[in-house]
Amino acid sequence: MTALRVGFVGLGKMGWPMARNLARAGFDLLVRDADAGLQGRFAAEHGCAGAEHPPDFAGCAVVVTMLPDDRVVRRVVLDWEGGIASALAPPAVVVDMSSSNPRGTRAIGAELTARGIALVDAPVSGGVPRAEDASLSIMAGSDDGAALERALPVLEALGDRVFRTGPLGSGHAMKALNNYTGAAAYAAAAEALEIGRAFGLEPRTMIDVINASTGRSFNSEHVFDGHVLTGRYATGFALGLMAKDVAIAADLAEASGIDSPVCELVSRRWAEALEGLGFAADHSEAHKTWWPDGSSATADTMERNDT
Repeated sequence: MTALRVGFVGLGKMGWPMARNLARAGFDLLVRDADAGLQGRFAAEHGCAGAEHPPDFAGCAVVVTMLPDDRVVRRVVLDWEGGIASALAPPAVVVDMSSSNPRGTRAIGAELTARGIALVDAPVSGGVPRAEDASLSIMAGSDDGAALERALPVLEALGDRVFRTGPLGSGHAMKALNNYTGAAAYAAAAEALEIGRAFGLEPRTMIDVINASTGRSFNSEHVFDGHVLTGRYATGFALGLMAKDVAIAADLAEASGIDSPVCELVSRRWAEALEGLGFAADHSEAHKTWWPDGSSATADTMERNDT
């Protein structure tokens, strides 16, 4: 049986281990990254081909994109030297696993459908650790059930749960709303620590109590306990990506006519953090910008209280 030919575009922090897992699963893999050196290293390490031009993707049954946003996806799939889509033949499927704006995804999908190419949006949750061990949670949206079925072997090699979220764009909407929920929990925990610090509570004591009580969350258990209190700030998830996802959630709320003051406020808070720390900062550092007078419970203060 001939191995399914799969293209993979975007070999960043998440993309590299994801593409590696596809190579290990036995797919006939073709990779592409804007960094030619990175692309060459991956191809040499994993015994696969590297793409130099869109025609190299001819024969791919599935093309996965793992890129910063839908604008970059559009550029690669439709615009780059005519676009990867120009080399694909029906019934090929493009699977966008980036954190994209669902409205942009639907626009790309309409253009691909006109060419006979299906689009599945399948963003992920779990970060680099779960990309490494292929245990990502995947949120898959599609208007074409048969196309999603054709993409499933690829998705199942990357994650241990594939949630069928509904029509095209619903996966990206779900990812943004999930990350908005996480960003809100982070902001609430950071404020609680700051208020408690001002009242004389120690951050370590607060986190221990929260994690044994009803206020616990992924953020209190993993982000604050493992990164903020220790000063590691190494979750592997960029602050800019979190701010982008929360902004997408706020955009969806506005477009839907939903009264969402919490979402609006959380989006503003993360935009402030992005402006203060820059896109590449670890998202666990966001609290540093919210109390610029230096009074916040920074890692130094937390480490002293931890000893």
